[in-house]
Amino acid sequence: MIAHNDAGGLLTLDFVYWLMGAYFAALALRGARDRANPRRWGTAAFWGLIAVLMVAAEHLPVRAVGVCVVALAALAGFGALGKGAYAETDADYKQAEAQRLGNRLFWPALLIPTVTLVGALGLKHVRIGQTPLLDPANLTLIALALACVAGLIAACRLTRQTPWSGIEQSRRLVDAIGWAALLPLLLATLGSVFEAGGVGQAVAGVVRAVIPVDNAFAVVVAYAVGMALFTVIMGNAFAAFPVMTAGIALPLLVQQHGADAASLAAIGMLSGYCGTLLTPMAANYNLVPAALLELKDPYGVIRAQWPTGLLLLGCNVLLMYWIAFR
Repeated sequence: MIAHNDAGGLLTLDFVYWLMGAYFAALALRGARDRANPRRWGTAAFWGLIAVLMVAAEHLPVRAVGVCVVALAALAGFGALGKGAYAETDADYKQAEAQRLGNRLFWPALLIPTVTLVGALGLKHVRIGQTPLLDPANLTLIALALACVAGLIAACRLTRQTPWSGIEQSRRLVDAIGWAALLPLLLATLGSVFEAGGVGQAVAGVVRAVIPVDNAFAVVVAYAVGMALFTVIMGNAFAAFPVMTAGIALPLLVQQHGADAASLAAIGMLSGYCGTLLTPMAANYNLVPAALLELKDPYGVIRAQWPTGLLLLGCNVLLMYWIAFR
């Protein structure tokens, strides 16, 4: 499930996995102690298993990792995760702090992309002796992990809170989202599995059977709409991209009709993002905001944005046909 990389620098991808493992272990520990959660043991087991996989998956037998994955699916499928009680300040204190800090509340969030950019560009040549500080093969991911740590430290100093407060509040959000918090990771991985299994070629066969492939515009519509529909099913445009691009874009548009591959791929991804606006499978975009805003309708975000998604999809079809064949 998880392949660590031990070569290339003092800080490798292992650092990211250990950091995430420590976070999920903290969620599991706090969840197990939350007596207000009627499903506390299921919640603790779910996040605890993820912590184990993050830290030790490469050292475990393949069957043991498989058992852990099946256990995660069973815990989620049988509704073993629940919500509990969370340490929160009262509304008056929150209001007073919001007025005191003002727009400075956004500084820690803005620090994350800034530190990531500085780390990825400024630290890639830094070496300790002959060893790079950051693994060049995973430079951006490691820089992002360091940026998240820096953002947490900055937020704690700004709000005069402890790191444990940040973990506790994130636990409240993670419990509200539940297992769906892992959907983007799992669905992106599933896209690669589908492509390796030949789903892209199967899609190409279906397209050839139902549309006139000699008509470039018809194939463009099939690719753009297919990206959106497959994203609706998969919940992630990155999962749909390898399948639809290998099945339709490359053989039918690039090789047969001579379309520009770069613009085709870029607008194809945008078409996939239109599907993201339409599906609850895209939990990080559509269910998370509803949970954060405590909306009564968990699908309220989708109901508000689906007309925009369809309108943009139509625009992408026209742009793809116009730009890719210029």
